[in-house]
Amino acid sequence: MMKRHILLLAAVVTFLCPAGARAGIVYEVIDLGTLGGDWSCASSINDAGQIVGFAEYREGDYRWHATLFDPTGGGNNIDLGTLGLEESLATSVNNSGQIVGFALSIVGLRAALFDSTGAGNNIALGGAAAWSINDAGQIVGSANSGVGDMRATMFDPTGAANNIDLGTLGGDRSEAYSINDAGWIVGSAANAHGGCPATLFDATGAGDNVDLGTLGGDGGEAWCINDAGKIVGVALDNSDKWRATSFDATGRGNNIDLGTLGGDQSGAWSINNAGQIVGWAEYTPGDWRCHATLFDPAGAGDNIDLNSLIDPDSGWTLIEARDINNSGWIVGQGINPQGEEHAFLLVPEPATFALLGLGILLLRRRSFGGKER
Repeated sequence: MMKRHILLLAAVVTFLCPAGARAGIVYEVIDLGTLGGDWSCASSINDAGQIVGFAEYREGDYRWHATLFDPTGGGNNIDLGTLGLEESLATSVNNSGQIVGFALSIVGLRAALFDSTGAGNNIALGGAAAWSINDAGQIVGSANSGVGDMRATMFDPTGAANNIDLGTLGGDRSEAYSINDAGWIVGSAANAHGGCPATLFDATGAGDNVDLGTLGGDGGEAWCINDAGKIVGVALDNSDKWRATSFDATGRGNNIDLGTLGGDQSGAWSINNAGQIVGWAEYTPGDWRCHATLFDPAGAGDNIDLNSLIDPDSGWTLIEARDINNSGWIVGQGINPQGEEHAFLLVPEPATFALLGLGILLLRRRSFGGKER
């Protein structure tokens, strides 16, 4: 049955993508621009296509401001402000358009709920950094414990500082990076043995946290959890290399090394509800350079360099994919034809996106228990 599906997929690809200049084009690349400087990065995209991140706001200034990007690439980007500090970053946008992130200066960090209009009615959340907001408006990130260590935190969205310390695994520090719509929270936490593995946090703050393990090393970070409870991020292997990882949510340690593009290291930034995983991967051993990557969720190594799915004449090099929404739209950072590092949006071509979705479905069947007949 699986072989029949693969042959059918190959036949349809041949029919819809005949030999020629556009045969391999799956995505259109849109340059999201900046706020007036030369540099930008897109962190998050919601299902409505709203995109947030951060951008240099004045050429040659080298300071970033949290940004709501114009998804058309028309340049009507919105500066979200800085809470009166020097710089800011927007890290997550939910499907209601609520935006979180943080502001920073030489005196420290401050978590923020940003005013999406850019009018500056931002709310300081009382912590160091807000990394994720779900559709219920629950916000997680990190805050100072009071003794100098950062702790994973559930923020009070009103800014009244009724924040919840999510604890650790017996160590002194932790960080919460993602919360799904069911309220499941993942990140990383120190244990009593000096390690800092990926962690599934008890949202009540009672401390019943789950050690999600690593790939044999002593460190791991869970960067994203989808609404089905699938978790991705990075973990150290036995050679102390960071590898993109699909984590076993039970904590039993059946984690999957998602591989690279031929290099030594990689990282999985995001997983959508269809199970599509994006991030970055090195493509040459010993070379720190990386490309934006669509990972094989089975860990079989059938990873796709997203640069191979755009027009080769576009002039773009896609460095990393930071997020993917449930329509398969991808955002991240790349080098544009002018040689500047800019935020990008990848919009799937209609026909080829349908094929890509079928391919991902087959991979998911293989990864999540599907059997050949």
